[in-house]
Amino acid sequence: MTLLGMGPALLFCPGDRPDRFQNAADRADAVILDLEDAVGPESKAAAREAVQAASLDPAGTIVRVQDASADGFEDDLAAVAASPFRTVMLAKAESAAQVDRVVAAVPGARVVVLVETARGVLAVEPLVAHEAVVGVMWGAEDLVASIGGTSSRDASGAYRDVAVHARSRILLAAGAFGKTAIDAIRTDIADLDGAHAEAVDAAASGFGAKAAIHPNHVEPYRRAFAPTAEQLDEARRILAAAEATPGVFSFEGRMVDEPILRHARSVVARAHTLGA
Repeated sequence: MTLLGMGPALLFCPGDRPDRFQNAADRADAVILDLEDAVGPESKAAAREAVQAASLDPAGTIVRVQDASADGFEDDLAAVAASPFRTVMLAKAESAAQVDRVVAAVPGARVVVLVETARGVLAVEPLVAHEAVVGVMWGAEDLVASIGGTSSRDASGAYRDVAVHARSRILLAAGAFGKTAIDAIRTDIADLDGAHAEAVDAAASGFGAKAAIHPNHVEPYRRAFAPTAEQLDEARRILAAAEATPGVFSFEGRMVDEPILRHARSVVARAHTLGA
């Protein structure tokens, strides 16, 4: 499991579509009930009521609330507090004080900070260091929009440099403070190969999970985070050899030290999470 206690494929679901809640939860490792972008202003109240009434497993459910400057922020928090759910995703997080507001309104809240503005990127270290924060996600499109850009990707589909910088900084902050890093959604729903390739990079880079806006991305994500049979076999053999040979040793012609052992442990842990 990730530090969030969930698997690697997280699926957003509009908060005003309770008819989809269970299906989304069944399809993914965790569902993110969305009270922010996926819900229009006229449907916010209905979405809050639906979240309060939802009977999903709290261990596999996250509720995304609006950003702290939104008119309905306090109403979102009140809805979460009245629900069985305690993992809260804070949209457009920019300060530890905003996390404090979540914790004050939702007793026992476990907060996932969603960093998707320039201010949020610059404040990511104190955000992630907050004791109530269990994970950090980044968002590419809102981030680029916050600095006046029009697209986070170039014509080839690769992230522009500013998005790569933000992604890297958020990942490093998560690692520095022992929190789960969640990679951004992919908006190209039809490109399943691209979704898989991006998730492969996320897993190899150190992200603990990746978010999706369509259930068709769940399988490519899970497959990407699951080690191949060859990778798992090698990792297990390296760890077995380490038990018999303390310290640095040679394994099939290459040196193995503690960083390599940590890589191997990560491979085994991911396999365990996904039942491999």
